[in-house]
Amino acid sequence: MKVLLFNGSSNEYGCTYTALKEVADSLENNGVETEIIQVGKNAIRDCIGCGACQKLDGKCVFKDDIVNEVIEKAKEADGFVFGSPVYYAHPSGRLLSFMDRLFYAGGKAFTFKPAAAVVSARRAGTTASLDAIIKHFTINQMPVVSSNYWCMAHGAQNSAEQAKQDLEGMQIMRVLGNNMAWLLKCIEAGKNAGINHPQTENKIMTNFIR
Repeated sequence: MKVLLFNGSSNEYGCTYTALKEVADSLENNGVETEIIQVGKNAIRDCIGCGACQKLDGKCVFKDDIVNEVIEKAKEADGFVFGSPVYYAHPSGRLLSFMDRLFYAGGKAFTFKPAAAVVSARRAGTTASLDAIIKHFTINQMPVVSSNYWCMAHGAQNSAEQAKQDLEGMQIMRVLGNNMAWLLKCIEAGKNAGINHPQTENKIMTNFIR
């Protein structure tokens, strides 16, 4: 089993990374392989809704960043954690652009796989940021993994040491890792017992214009 963790911060080893690393260590302690992928360092194109990915076998038409590479990795992964700092009470623009294209083009690689959101902030805006990230999961039939509190850690943007001092935040991350490992093992046990995910109905598309 493998979980991909995405760091949407431009500070590669700041608070968001520290939170994700705590989750990753907990997963590793449960026998789950992990990989932390840095998303927030370089520019990420926004989705332009061109629909070309529908004709490209689930690949985005833009090839100058890591989106298509991650879609391929996601096909082999079993779970995901998306992390971001809080900017003006929302996740980083890079992470949102990344996720919009990732799920629009490669959503099939994520369906029915567990996912979690993690955010870091100096003070506030955390729950609004979690909500924005988690919406990508719930439109894609993904089980959302929780902890013993909302998955947030606190500290100045580039201060890993402050995040480590948030003892409750670090515990939240460890519990999140344990819970994800447990769910992954339950899913694997279900598959071994012949229990697979539900068959997806063909999507019915309606609008409110008559």
